[in-house]
Amino acid sequence: MTMRHASTFVAAAAAAALLSACSPRDGNEAVNKAQDAVSAPVGQTSAATMGGNLVSAYVPAAAMGDMYEIQAADIALERASRADVKALAQMIKTDHTAASAAFKTAASTAAPNVTAPAELDQRRKGLLDNLRDAGAADFDKVYIDQQVAAHQEAVTLHRGFSDNAEAPALATHARTVLPKIEAHLQKAEEIQKAISGE
Repeated sequence: MTMRHASTFVAAAAAAALLSACSPRDGNEAVNKAQDAVSAPVGQTSAATMGGNLVSAYVPAAAMGDMYEIQAADIALERASRADVKALAQMIKTDHTAASAAFKTAASTAAPNVTAPAELDQRRKGLLDNLRDAGAADFDKVYIDQQVAAHQEAVTLHRGFSDNAEAPALATHARTVLPKIEAHLQKAEEIQKAISGE
């Protein structure tokens, strides 16, 4: 990790921690929006620096990415009002459920000494809290904005790890899931533009 990447990561992580500490789930829309905005650069920096290079960072990041996507999709399937948002949530849930199962198999053989997390980190728990707190009128936008950021992070993570020689089975997994993640991102960006144009 370069010094510039390290300082960017530390600054973004500190900002995320500050926002997390300042915001008990109080329904404060401005604070929730700020938390979601800070989450994106934190995730991108982590995916690009550590997750893309280290097995010990890739395994938890990939596992939590799938967990977050599935849980966020469940919320969207209950709360979304737009048909295209619900359709994307169903696609994401289906694809990430399959990816999670394949990932567990690859990780158990390629990285038996690295334990995948059983629950989400505070950053992703915060995203889900903000999704639950979103008002009915804003829900679709909040979900789609989160999905664009999360899938940009996932593309960075999996693309960065796709040529890792240390764990070829995991690198193969990264290459295998990348096209579906890119398709999710493209669809989320299309919906984001449609929502912004309303």
